[in-house]
Amino acid sequence: MESAALSQIIERVRDSAQHGRALRVRGGGTKDFVGGPAVALCKADVLDMRALGGVVDYEPSELVVTVRAGTPLAELEALLASRGQCLPFEPPRFAAGGTVGGMVAAGLSGPARASVGAVRDYVLGIEIINGKGELLRFGGQVMKNVAGYDVSRLMAASWGTLAVITEVSLKVLPVAPAEATLRLECDQASALQQLHAWGGQPLPLNASCWVQDAGRGQLFVRLRGANAAVESACASMGGERLSGEQTAAGWDACRDHTLPWFADRARRPEQALWRLSVPQTAPVLPLPQGAEPPLVEWQGALRWVQAPVECGAALQAAAQAVGGSAMLFAAPAQGATLAPAATHPQPALAGIAQRLKQSFDPSGIFQPNRMGAGG
Repeated sequence: MESAALSQIIERVRDSAQHGRALRVRGGGTKDFVGGPAVALCKADVLDMRALGGVVDYEPSELVVTVRAGTPLAELEALLASRGQCLPFEPPRFAAGGTVGGMVAAGLSGPARASVGAVRDYVLGIEIINGKGELLRFGGQVMKNVAGYDVSRLMAASWGTLAVITEVSLKVLPVAPAEATLRLECDQASALQQLHAWGGQPLPLNASCWVQDAGRGQLFVRLRGANAAVESACASMGGERLSGEQTAAGWDACRDHTLPWFADRARRPEQALWRLSVPQTAPVLPLPQGAEPPLVEWQGALRWVQAPVECGAALQAAAQAVGGSAMLFAAPAQGATLAPAATHPQPALAGIAQRLKQSFDPSGIFQPNRMGAGG
């Protein structure tokens, strides 16, 4: 039986499709900044999903939870923590008020992404409203249920451009029994080389972050797993072992972009924040003049760069040269426009995206000007 909130959302979608009115699907609005000012300034009616909240089903012994899209992410994380479980992909929160639907639609993952997988890898099933106002359900609550499973995963990082997510079933995992963080002083090239070497060893490497502070490069690595495995790795990897409380806050700050490296952008209002996705084995990238030294995550696969919008084409070229891509993640405070050369997808991918859009949202009412940025 449909709830009143769900029925109202369905009617909004049907009415918008009938009259050709664009809809901007929104949860807590914590990721409105992603993609630049073209997203925030688009002319569309806001479809607020926060009334559609609540946990539908939670089976801790089965490691599965089903929640409605408007459920606060903080509420879900607290529920899981009370049973010693978590969302292992560590979705960034950026600000208070984020929702589970927004988490899946954005498809953004935190520091552990390289070792545990992305948001889409934990989506078991999903309920959506397509652009015709039809309520559809795909997947289920077990990994072996593959009927429509790819559609469930497809909605992750779609940013609401294909459909409105109304309910999602997620796989969760137990919190690791042991954790430790090591700090090593090294330049970026040495950090990438060391991470690559560690990647070929049976180490409980869960997350990494290289950052340059006051001209000094520092590599932080987080180990998670069985106590014996973590202790053995600490003994063999070297570096300085940091205390638990200190490191937990640091990794949360990395996840939520509140580290000083991110916060310092406020002092340089002309700088945009760029997200470069590259192979883990990619070397140090040649950055254009005006770009700051990067912050490197995901064992080398994610490079955050602060640079003016005009550097977009050069950053895209540098990423593409090693088999990756670059996109504008957050616009500069001084309000520059999006750099087209740095955001156009490859023709083949653009064609696939257009066909998917036509299939799910034939009237084109969902999320005008929105581009993907997940992973």
